[in-house]
Amino acid sequence: MTRTQLLPLVAAAALAGCNQNGNTIVAGPPEDNLSDLNTANVELPPSIAASKSYRCKDGSVIYIDWLSNGAARVKQDKADAPATELPAGSADIAGDAKAASITYKGQSCKS
Repeated sequence: MTRTQLLPLVAAAALAGCNQNGNTIVAGPPEDNLSDLNTANVELPPSIAASKSYRCKDGSVIYIDWLSNGAARVKQDKADAPATELPAGSADIAGDAKAASITYKGQSCKS
């Protein structure tokens, strides 16, 4: 019986011990929205326009990802990571995504 009467008194004492002051949250300085206007334009990387496989005269197979800017990424195996990008008009590769045959490093290759 004394326990049930003592419980509200202990709870009231615990709440009375809490800090009653209000909290003030201070924000930082105002944002500079003009800095977004001064940034340089960002150019997205070219997308893959077509992915094709070609068999060359020596019997090897190459996989080419043709990019939207005319460049090509050549891989020796389909699971390989993309190699360096060959720009459009490169001496290493002649042809485009629409061509049925291309020339890669002097070899004729057909899709």
